[in-house]
Amino acid sequence: MAAEKKAAGTVKLGTRFKNMSDTNLLLTITIVVFFLMYIGAMIFQGGGFLKPQTFFNILNANAALIITSCGLSLVMITGSIDISVGGVVALVSMCCAVYLDYMGGNVFVSLLIALGIGLAFGLIQGFLIAYLDIQPFIVTLAGMFFARGMTTIVHTNPFNVENEAFVALKNTRVNVPGMGSVNKLGNYVPAYVEIGVVVALIIVIILFVVLRWTKLGRSFYAVGGNKQSALMLGINVKRTKFLSHLICGILAGIGGYVYFLHVGSGAASHASGMEMNAIASSIIGGTMLTGGVGNIIGTFFGVLSLSTIQNIVSSAGLDQAWWTGITIAAMLCLFLVIQSVVMARKKKA
Repeated sequence: MAAEKKAAGTVKLGTRFKNMSDTNLLLTITIVVFFLMYIGAMIFQGGGFLKPQTFFNILNANAALIITSCGLSLVMITGSIDISVGGVVALVSMCCAVYLDYMGGNVFVSLLIALGIGLAFGLIQGFLIAYLDIQPFIVTLAGMFFARGMTTIVHTNPFNVENEAFVALKNTRVNVPGMGSVNKLGNYVPAYVEIGVVVALIIVIILFVVLRWTKLGRSFYAVGGNKQSALMLGINVKRTKFLSHLICGILAGIGGYVYFLHVGSGAASHASGMEMNAIASSIIGGTMLTGGVGNIIGTFFGVLSLSTIQNIVSSAGLDQAWWTGITIAAMLCLFLVIQSVVMARKKKA
C-alpha cells in the first residue's frame, strides 16, 4: 500500500513538472541554482558569505544592472535585442555629473536629464526597429557607439561629483531591521541597502505585474512567440516592439542614474561591458534569445547568480579577470544547454 502511494506521488510530481510552462520551469531552475551556489559558498567559504550584509552588498553593487537587465529582458521576450544600454548608462552618468558639478545644477533636474536621455534612445531606436524594420542588433550597436562617443565629448577626464545635495542623496542608507551583525569590537552594525536597491526592487515588482497580469505583458510574449499568430489575434506587433524598446530605453536612463548614485562620478569608462552582463543575466534568468519566454523575477535572480559566482571566484583567491570570464562563460553555456533542452521538450509536446 505504501509503495503504491509513493508511486502515485512520483507520477503526480512528474505530471506537474511536465505540465509546467517553459517560463516557470526556467525560473525554477534559476532560483534553485542561485540558492545552491549561495548556500555552497556559505558552507565551504564561510567568512563574509555568512553575514547578511554581504548579500545586501551584492544588491547595492548591482542595482543598476538589475534595472537595465529588466529592460533587456522585455525586448528579448519580444524576440529583439538592445546592446546600447551600457553606453546609455555611461552617458547618463557623465551628463548628470557635468550638470551637477560644472553647472551648479540640482538633483531633481539631473534626474529629468537621465530620464530624457533614456527616453530619446528608446524612442529613436524603437522607431527604427519596429516601424522601419531595421535589424535591432545594427540599430542598438550604432546606439552604443553613439552613446560612448557622446560620453567622451561631454567630458574627457573622470571626476568625482561634489554637489552637496547629490552627495547627501548618495550617502543615504535604508536600514534593514533585524539583519545586522556584531563587529569585532562587539558593536552592533545594522544592515543597509542603498536607495538604488529600493528603486530596482520597485521596478522588478512593477514589471512582474505588467508581464503577468496585463494585456501589454501578454502581447510581449505573443509577439516573441509567433508574430503571425500575434497578428491573427489582433495584436499590433510594431507598436508592441516599439513599446518594448521605449521601456528599455527609459529603464536604461533610470539604471544610469542609479549607477551614478552608486559610483558618484562621471567617466567615459563607466558601465563598460554592462550590456553583455545584462544579456547574460537575462539568459541565466530564463529569458530565451528566440523570444516568447522569460520572467522578470528570473532576471533578478540571474543578476544575483552572476554576481555571486564573481564573488565566489574572488573569495577563492582567483583575482585575475580571466577566471571571472571563464566562470561566467561556463554558466552561460550551462543555461543555454538547459534552454535547448526546454525547447526540445516544447517541440516534442
